[in-house]
Amino acid sequence: MVFLAFILGLLIGSFLNVCIFRIPLNKSIVFPSSHCTSCSSSLKAIDLIPVFSYVMNRGRCRYCSSKISTQYPIIEFLNGITYMLLFINFGASIEFLKYALLCSVLIVVFAIDYYHQIIPDGLNLFLFASGIILLGIENINNPRALLTNLLGLLLAGGFFLLIAIISKGAMGGGDIKLMAVLGFWFGIKEVVLITFLSFLIGGILSLVFILLKLKEKKDFIPFGPFIVVATIATIFYGGEIINWYFSTFSVL
Repeated sequence: MVFLAFILGLLIGSFLNVCIFRIPLNKSIVFPSSHCTSCSSSLKAIDLIPVFSYVMNRGRCRYCSSKISTQYPIIEFLNGITYMLLFINFGASIEFLKYALLCSVLIVVFAIDYYHQIIPDGLNLFLFASGIILLGIENINNPRALLTNLLGLLLAGGFFLLIAIISKGAMGGGDIKLMAVLGFWFGIKEVVLITFLSFLIGGILSLVFILLKLKEKKDFIPFGPFIVVATIATIFYGGEIINWYFSTFSVL
């Protein structure tokens, strides 16, 4: 079953690449069918086997020999590994489906924000609608439990909106909406942790980029990827981190 989860992740990872390429261009993610962006040749089934097709064709299009970005196998493999780890942690459960969906969309958010410095509203709306459905199913016998999710939405969205106002736009609208959606998905405790980790990771990596002269102080660094990494870390380790915090500082 773990291997099947990995294969499923690879297959969905192939579709994520389509989303990453087409969504910023406002193109349909369904039509036309997959094709080479250099020669426009329609890709056959053998060309669409995740990772394997890239390796067999040595990173080139089978029809025009143009180089294919390493992004494609990286995204496919990353999504496959993520699904495998999620299945190991949650098994065949609603939690696995919920977090698999969330992680896949977050991978798309990471790539689009990294390349284009935007987080499309459509992705945030999709996550919000999916959250309503999945959390509704999960809490069907205890609808009051959703109150903490609504409070998480208001807390996270409001906090990032305040940052945007104080910093005069340094925090983008897409970041605000993403954090609001994540607040709804996770509730108060977890979204506070996501917020803390995103600033911690962002601060450390930004400093590293500047020290290595990969970026300058005046350069814009998208914040979405830091939110994504913090969220995935929270999915896997959030419970342990929160428990450690309260057990450590409750005795001080």
